[in-house]
Amino acid sequence: MILTIDVGNTHTVLGGFEGDALIFTARLSTDRFGTEDEFAGKILNALTVHRIVPEAVSGVIFSSVVPSLNGVVSRAVSYLFGTEPLSVGPGIKTGINIRCDIPSSVGTDIICACVAVQKLYGSPALIVDFGTTTNLMVLNTKGSFIGVAICPGVKMGLDALSEKTAQLPEVALEAPSAAVAKNTADSMKSGVIFGHGAMVDGMIDRICKEVGEPLPVYATGSMASLIVGHCHHEIMLDEHLVLKGLNLLYHKNN
Repeated sequence: MILTIDVGNTHTVLGGFEGDALIFTARLSTDRFGTEDEFAGKILNALTVHRIVPEAVSGVIFSSVVPSLNGVVSRAVSYLFGTEPLSVGPGIKTGINIRCDIPSSVGTDIICACVAVQKLYGSPALIVDFGTTTNLMVLNTKGSFIGVAICPGVKMGLDALSEKTAQLPEVALEAPSAAVAKNTADSMKSGVIFGHGAMVDGMIDRICKEVGEPLPVYATGSMASLIVGHCHHEIMLDEHLVLKGLNLLYHKNN
C-alpha cells in the first residue's frame, strides 16, 4: 500500500492506495507545533482505526503547505515505516509545466490536484479546491498550469463573521432553506454558503471569458460537497484529487 499525506493549514488528510484504488482516507487536525512523535502517533492511530498494519505500507509520499512541518512529517514517517518519504517539491517529476512568474511559489497541493486532473480527466480544465482557502486553478489545452485565483475559504468566511462582530454568533456550517433568511443564524448561513457558491460561479464566468473558451470544471477538497450543489455551473465533484495526484506522483518518481 502507498500512503499519501496531504498536510494542509487546517487538516492533514491521509490516503491509502492499492494501485489506483483509494482504499481508505483519514482526516487529522494539523498542529503547526506538533512533534514527530505526536505526528507518528496520529498516523498510527489512523491506520489502526482502519485495521491496517504499518508493515502493509510499502511507500509514502506527502505534500505540505506548512513548511515548518516538512521535517516533522519526514522524521515521523521514517520512524514508523523505516523509509524516507517522497516530498512534493523542487526536483520531483510532475509532468506539469508551470507557467507562472515564480514556479517554486506554487503550492504543492495545487500541483497534486493538477496532476490528477490532467491524468484522469485531461485538459483544458478549471479545478476548484475548497479547503482552508478556495483555489481556482487553470490548466490550458497543453496541460500547463497557467495560474490560480486564491479566495478566502468557506469556514474562514464563517469564522470571520462571528469573530469580527459583536452580535453575530457561531453557527453550524450548513445551507439554510432560503437565501432571504428570517433569523440571524440562517442569514449568516445564506451569506456564507449561497454567497460562496455565487462567488465561485462568478469566478468561473470571469476565468472562462479571460482564457477565451468554456472550461470543464472539477471540484475537490473538504468543503466541496457543501458548496457545489449551490453553484449554477456544471461541476464534477472528486473530493480526493490531491491524494490521487500524490499517488500518481509516487509512481511517476519510482
